[in-house]
Amino acid sequence: MIAATISDNETERLAELRRYAILDTPPEADFDDLAKLAAHICQAPIALISLIDAHRQWFKSRVGITATQTPREHALCAHAILQSEPLVVEDARLDRRFANSPLVTGDPRITFYAGVQLTTPRGLHLGTLSVIDRVPRRLSKEQLESLKTLARQVMAQLELRRQREEPGHRNGDGAPASFALDDAPFKAIFDANL
Repeated sequence: MIAATISDNETERLAELRRYAILDTPPEADFDDLAKLAAHICQAPIALISLIDAHRQWFKSRVGITATQTPREHALCAHAILQSEPLVVEDARLDRRFANSPLVTGDPRITFYAGVQLTTPRGLHLGTLSVIDRVPRRLSKEQLESLKTLARQVMAQLELRRQREEPGHRNGDGAPASFALDDAPFKAIFDANL
């Protein structure tokens, strides 16, 4: 396996990851639901919300595997965070970057991989929402667009969680931040159906 390079902004990216205080936290339904939805939409047996730490890939949510983390040098997601577009690998066994990875040659036998970056408002990639299969395949345009949409929702959940964790953080009307939801997307949906 060819290990992913380290980006020029790695120190800043890791500091931003720490600000979210998400690593090593217990499972949360909000994230698990998004991973399940990604697996369902993409008809994939495995879906992960992965965060790339200095030396590991840690799974905030996982569908279809029991591992909670892997070494960073084995992570396909470590390659995905280096680019701005989703990383789609139709057959990792044929890709020289990944063909010898223990995650390809051994359990969970990754063959197909599609990962969309989890990007902060500051443009830093913390990790990915990914779907994995044990057979070569492709995603439809609609599935890839849906995966991008779900990745944005994962990031929205991370932002809400971070705001809730900030001591004394309140929204503009004085209510605690945990109640500061932007209802614009929901309003647009309902207005469109009227």
